[in-house]
Amino acid sequence: MEHTTNFRSAFIEVADDSPVSAATEPPLNPQKKSSARTVYELLREQPYVYTSDDLLFSLYAQKQAASEEDKHALRITFFSKGQPCMRTSDLPKKYGWGIHFDEAAKMALIPLGSAEYEELRNDPNLKHEKAMCSART
Repeated sequence: MEHTTNFRSAFIEVADDSPVSAATEPPLNPQKKSSARTVYELLREQPYVYTSDDLLFSLYAQKQAASEEDKHALRITFFSKGQPCMRTSDLPKKYGWGIHFDEAAKMALIPLGSAEYEELRNDPNLKHEKAMCSART
């Protein structure tokens, strides 16, 4: 059975314990880009292009230096067990970015503090999820 991290017609809201009150860019480390920075750049440059599954697998395949021939089998193995979804990303946990998923499961970043964030946060037609809290209770 293949697991999925995709959401459809959903909005992941910023975590309750987020340290920011408005969206901020993840820091840029020229030596090694963090996964939060990589995802931030991809989704800011190309909103509603990636599903969560496609994005997470793409990052994994890059880390594995997978060839095009190996990607199909690697994807099956990768999704044969559950993977952390975007609720665990530092973008909604630490940096103040909501994540909107359209009906095709394509996602875009929505900045906390924007009118668009409030509109999506209050949209009764969307499934609402909170990002995972960083602190354990």
